[in-house]
Amino acid sequence: MLICLSTGIPNKTKQTMKDLKIAIIGLGYVGLPLAVEFAKKYPVIGFDVNERRVTTLNEGEDYTLEVAADALQSVLKKDNSTMPGLLVTADKTALASANFFIVTVPTPVDKYNRPDLSALIKASTTVGAFLNKGDIVVYESTVYPGVTEDECVPVLEKVSGLVYNKDFFVGYSPERINPGDKEHTVTKIKKVTSGSTPEAAEKINAVYASIITAGTHIAPSIKVAEAAKVIENAQRDINIAFINELSKIFNHLNIDTNDVLDAAATKWNFLKFKPGLVGGHCIGVDPYYLAQKAIEVGYHPEIILAGRRLNDGMGSYIADEVIKLMVKKEIQVVGSRVLVLGITFKENCPDVRNTKVIDIIRHLKTYQIEVDVYDPWANREEVLHEYGIEPLAVYPENKHYYNAVIIAVAHQQFTYEQIKNICRKQCVVYDVKSAFSRDLIDARL
Repeated sequence: MLICLSTGIPNKTKQTMKDLKIAIIGLGYVGLPLAVEFAKKYPVIGFDVNERRVTTLNEGEDYTLEVAADALQSVLKKDNSTMPGLLVTADKTALASANFFIVTVPTPVDKYNRPDLSALIKASTTVGAFLNKGDIVVYESTVYPGVTEDECVPVLEKVSGLVYNKDFFVGYSPERINPGDKEHTVTKIKKVTSGSTPEAAEKINAVYASIITAGTHIAPSIKVAEAAKVIENAQRDINIAFINELSKIFNHLNIDTNDVLDAAATKWNFLKFKPGLVGGHCIGVDPYYLAQKAIEVGYHPEIILAGRRLNDGMGSYIADEVIKLMVKKEIQVVGSRVLVLGITFKENCPDVRNTKVIDIIRHLKTYQIEVDVYDPWANREEVLHEYGIEPLAVYPENKHYYNAVIIAVAHQQFTYEQIKNICRKQCVVYDVKSAFSRDLIDARL
C-alpha cells in the first residue's frame, strides 16, 4: 500500500514514501544511529557542521561507538542520488534535495543551568534556507514544551519565506537513545511522534513506523510530545536524588545502602534505583529545561530543583568522604596522590558530556591533592578541551604510588588486581559504583 506524505496541499506537491528523501541535521549519539537505520530503506543526507566528524564517518569510523563499523560502511554512499544509503556531508547545499528534515542537535544548559537553544536555532536557520512547499521538519532534540512551535517555527518561516501549516509542517519525536546500550537500540525503543496537524502527525508517524520495530505512539500535540520527553529524565533524576539522600543517611547510620536496596527490592513494586553521579546529556540536563519553563509561567518547581541540587552536590560529597577516610588512616592529605578511574558520564561509553566525575576531581584539588585520571574509553583530547584535564595515556605503571583510588566509573577494564598494585601500604579505595565486593574496598556510595 502506498502511504502519502501530503498534508493537504496541492496534488502536484504530494510525496509518497518512495519519493522520501531524508536529511538528518546533527550526527552525534542520536542522529547517526537514526541516519543509518533510515538509510537502509531511503536516501538519507547526514549533515554535520563538525568536519572532523564528517571525515571520520566517511572513513567508516564512529568514534562515539554507537554504530559498528560494518553497519556504517554498509550504508555509506558518495553521491546524493535517490538510491537508499547515507551521504555524510558538511556541505549545506546537499540539503536542497531533501523533503523530510530531522533535527538532532544537542540542547545543553549554560554555566548557570539555563537552557541553551543556540544549536537548535542554528539548525533551524540551516533547514529554513532549503525548505520547500510540502516539506516536513521533525525535531528530536530535548526541549521544554513550546520550543518547537514558539522558537523554531518562527525561524523556519523567516528564513524560508513559507507559511507554517500551509506551506510546510513540523513535528516532534523525542530521541530515546541510551549511549553505550547495545540492547535498547534506536529501532527497539518505542517511538513517540507528533505533528503540527493531524495529517502531518499521521505522515510523520508512518515514516518512523517504517523502521521502528518496537512500535510508535502518536501524541495528541507537539507540546505533549515535548513534555513527555522532558519528564522521562526528570522522573529518573528525582528518584536517583532520593536514593542519593538515603545513601548519605545510611552512611551516618553505618548501614550499607546496597544491602538496604537489595532487601527493599524483594517487594514487587519497589523501584531499585542506585546511588551515584547523575551526569550526561539527558538526566543531568533535562530537568532544568522543565524548571525554566515552569518559572517562566509563574510556578517555582520545588521537587525538580531540590533533586537537581542534591544530585549536583554528589561529586563534592564523594571527595569529602574520601578525605575523611584518608584522615582516619592518618594519610597526609596535602600533597597526596589520588587516582580517579573513569571520567565518562557512564560505564563502557566514551561520552564525557556533562560528566559529574569532574566535580570529584575539582573538589579534591582544593585540598592541594595531585589528581591523576585514567579512562580507557574517553577521548583524551576531548577531555582536555572540555575540562582542562589531560588523562593518563596508559594505566599507571608505578606500583604502590597512590594514597587513594576512586572508582568513579565502572568500566569493564577495571580490575581489583590493577588497583591493588598501584596502592600504597596505607591507601583508600572508594567505589562510587559498587563495582567490587565490599570486603575489597574501604567504602562505597
